[in-house]
Amino acid sequence: MDPCLEVNGTTLELTDSGFLAKTSDWNETVAEALAARSQIRLTDAHWEIVRYLRYYYAQFQHLPNARMFVKAVQKQFGEEKGNSRYLHQLFPGSAVRYACLIAGLPKPPGCL
Repeated sequence: MDPCLEVNGTTLELTDSGFLAKTSDWNETVAEALAARSQIRLTDAHWEIVRYLRYYYAQFQHLPNARMFVKAVQKQFGEEKGNSRYLHQLFPGSAVRYACLIAGLPKPPGCL
């Protein structure tokens, strides 16, 4: 993959893993471009998780691992959304990885 992302005429640097090199470059338009690059079409359900993850990171200054991510979503939104099946439907492959990537956050712990 290209180590840069073009959004509205601005070139944004990405890490080797495809995450934003600078979290300050993030906005919702950038999120849409990152999602499209990962072949994810963002819906309201995606945005709910992405916004919550940004809130979580701002509050705790760290990213959850996969297990903590599911538990945090469960605590915030209930059992229906706070489970691996639901999150993997939204973010196939690795829910926490793709949610963090789209949210413009660093690569989460334990992600390859």
